[in-house]
Amino acid sequence: MTTAKDNYVLDLENNRRGYALNRMFGSFRHAENRDEFAADEAAYCDHYGLTSEQKKVVLQRDWIGMLDLGASIFYSFKLATMDRKSMQYLGGVFTGMTAEQFAEALQAGGRKFG
Repeated sequence: MTTAKDNYVLDLENNRRGYALNRMFGSFRHAENRDEFAADEAAYCDHYGLTSEQKKVVLQRDWIGMLDLGASIFYSFKLATMDRKSMQYLGGVFTGMTAEQFAEALQAGGRKFG
């Protein structure tokens, strides 16, 4: 899995680079698309024109890798919810904590990570 950077900015360059990823993640707002993805994840990635690298991080659920390739956390969270993962889980992944540690850090006042 990939190591997190200090921050991710969804600027124009990253938006363009992650367009196919974010478009695919956005499609998950419809139940029939979630079902189609669940039936054959690789084929669904191909349908949205993901690069081989993008497809790999999606299939491996490399959450940091998705951000590195231009995915928006808000769109990639749609995939996480399909896997029954919480925002606290992703926060933990991005900060090197467990979901519980991340939630405790937030309850203790927030941005005191590291």
